[in-house]
Amino acid sequence: MPEGWEWDDTLFLGSAPYYRRGRLPYAPGLPDVLAEALTLDGRGRLLDVGCGPGTLALSLAHLFGEVVGVDPDHGMVAEAGRRAGEVGIAERTRWVLARAEELPTDLGTFTVAAFGQSFHWMDRGLVASTVKDMLVPGGALLHIADLKTETRTADGLPHPGVPYDAVGSLTERYLGPVRRAGRGVLLHGTPGDEAAVLTRAGFAGPQRFVVPGGQPLVRTCEDVAAWVFSHSFSAPHLFGGRRDAFEADLERLLREVSPSGRFSERGPSTEVFVWRRPE
Repeated sequence: MPEGWEWDDTLFLGSAPYYRRGRLPYAPGLPDVLAEALTLDGRGRLLDVGCGPGTLALSLAHLFGEVVGVDPDHGMVAEAGRRAGEVGIAERTRWVLARAEELPTDLGTFTVAAFGQSFHWMDRGLVASTVKDMLVPGGALLHIADLKTETRTADGLPHPGVPYDAVGSLTERYLGPVRRAGRGVLLHGTPGDEAAVLTRAGFAGPQRFVVPGGQPLVRTCEDVAAWVFSHSFSAPHLFGGRRDAFEADLERLLREVSPSGRFSERGPSTEVFVWRRPE
């Protein structure tokens, strides 16, 4: 959990409707890489901890007999359930409103537990130990995130790149220079060194996989606005009565860069660390 910060239920308040549209996708080859690495065959159970609107869980659902997603945000859990119904797998999925620290809540055992860009929000030592006990012997814990070390540009693509630096500066004008997080702020950012935490919890590993991204994407002004509102540090409620003004300023900024309102970028690569519960 970030130093000097306490979780509260406004962390992603109002972000759920924007998540699927705003966030960039995981690399398209991720399910195939995991299927081969973990010998997944459509059976077994997946636990997605901090599942958000089900982005990761739903993309992997065909590799398991049952998927359980856990998230403390009402909107995220509702969106995950709605999306599962849309894609026709509601009967094989379950969405639990709970903090990771409240596990196991009688959910049973799992072959795989996944953390998709969520582990840093939790009491990591406690959650890692709990999840290890929820895995079958030899079961896998996945730590999944965008690859942070690559440089992605819109070179060679038909539209200008998203002006992320300018968008960040505009957001800072409205919300201040210190990163917001629910009712608090993150003075020191979010924690790293997951390897030390998971090793102390008794996991073995890890194996590391990088799934290549790079696929060309077209983004609109609405997509970029959704990207802003999908993040904890710029969740809709943080703007208060200034949200309309922010959206108008954002639209002007984006149109100055691309009068058509269309932008190009390449999808990020996905980095996966696979940790094992010893047999």
